Amino acid sequence: QGTIHPFRKTHRSLFGKLTQEFTLVASDRRSWRVLLFGALNLLCTGCLLMWCSSTNSMALTAYTYLTIFDLFSLITCLISSWVAMKKPSQVYSFGFERLEVLAVFASTVLVQLGALFILKESVERFMEQPEVHTGRLLVGTFVALFFNLLTLLSVRNKPFAYVSEAASSSWLQEHVADLSRSLCGIIPGLSSVLLPRMNPFVLINLAGAMSLCITYMLIEINNYNAVDTASAAAIALMTFGTMYPMSVYSGKVLLQTTPSHVIGQLDKLLREVSTLDGVLEVRNEHFWTVGFGSLAGSAHVRIRRDANEQLVLAHVTNRLLPLVSTLTVQIFKDDWTRPLLTGALSASPASAPLPSVGPLELDPLTSTPAKPSSPPPEFSFNTPGKNAPPVLLPAPGHHAHRPYALGLGYTAAPPTWGAGTAGDGLRTGGTWQVNNRPNTPFMELIL
Repeated sequence: QGTIHPFRKTHRSLFGKLTQEFTLVASDRRSWRVLLFGALNLLCTGCLLMWCSSTNSMALTAYTYLTIFDLFSLITCLISSWVAMKKPSQVYSFGFERLEVLAVFASTVLVQLGALFILKESVERFMEQPEVHTGRLLVGTFVALFFNLLTLLSVRNKPFAYVSEAASSSWLQEHVADLSRSLCGIIPGLSSVLLPRMNPFVLINLAGAMSLCITYMLIEINNYNAVDTASAAAIALMTFGTMYPMSVYSGKVLLQTTPSHVIGQLDKLLREVSTLDGVLEVRNEHFWTVGFGSLAGSAHVRIRRDANEQLVLAHVTNRLLPLVSTLTVQIFKDDWTRPLLTGALSASPASAPLPSVGPLELDPLTSTPAKPSSPPPEFSFNTPGKNAPPVLLPAPGHHAHRPYALGLGYTAAPPTWGAGTAGDGLRTGGTWQVNNRPNTPFMELIL
């Protein structure tokens, strides 16, 4: 036998890992379209930045930021394709869907930071307005508009499509909604595009292009260079107002909050679960969004002691699973022991003692008394006869001060109480014997 040499782990660099994952994404043919539009986006963005420098137009620079946002959305689309290929692992038990949420949140926040930068530059330019050259202003506007609309309509971006529908409306969408209803009343065919609300990305591109066209005409006709700065500030405000609701929605998903639009459905399902046969209580329920469109949740269900755990679990799962895709349900029984006061008096010579009941032990998980690990000991008198049913002693302090008579004709003073563990016995000659064992601890009745 030769020497066994253990295999050494190959420590791959970060660049090697990124290359491997990129190769995995590129193996899908649907990703090639995204990569193609990404290369065209880089080329278009470079040309627009050069035209912004030659025209000295702040409005065209603000509009170019929408093209940069298209590049972020294409990267998010590639991440979505990679997430669809990866399976949940032992470390990431819920999968990698939250990476999509993080990509959307980062993209929208970066665009908002760019809009704030444009606002800051616009305030500085109002103090000293430079001259704007309109030679390539209109050409750059139409090139950016054409490429942005082509990217939005040709590439299906699942994360941003979901966020744009689930997030609240922006102030630009609210202002355009009335105009859209009036226009759809004249041309009903546009209702599928404009109603119930217009696509926010298409709307911001059209509004920005219209603002640039007005800027071009005012500068060409009246040489109003300050209009370019005002147009840049308007485009920045519209961009910020469009991206802000999406940032809020994706941020709430990252914070594992319950979506507001499913709270009513969850309350209804939980009420139905609490009325199932055998279910006593539903506690510690928590539901949150793992990714876009996937809801996770967990709950503890307390059931009766005689209920079937598997049957109740199946019913609970069938009720919640259509809404909660990743569900964890913990079933535990209502486990408790009823405390009893021990002691017996009988009118017959033979009596049956009551079984001993020890102190209650609380289960730390359910906060309910747990069953004893072994059955309580049984005590019996060594006297013949049938066992009579036990009679519980009344509470101390309620006895009349008169002699008490036992079945054996023994008369004594009123009883007094002493402490000890439960047990029964017969007093003979001033001593107590339990199962022929003297001096056994018990809850004694001194006669």
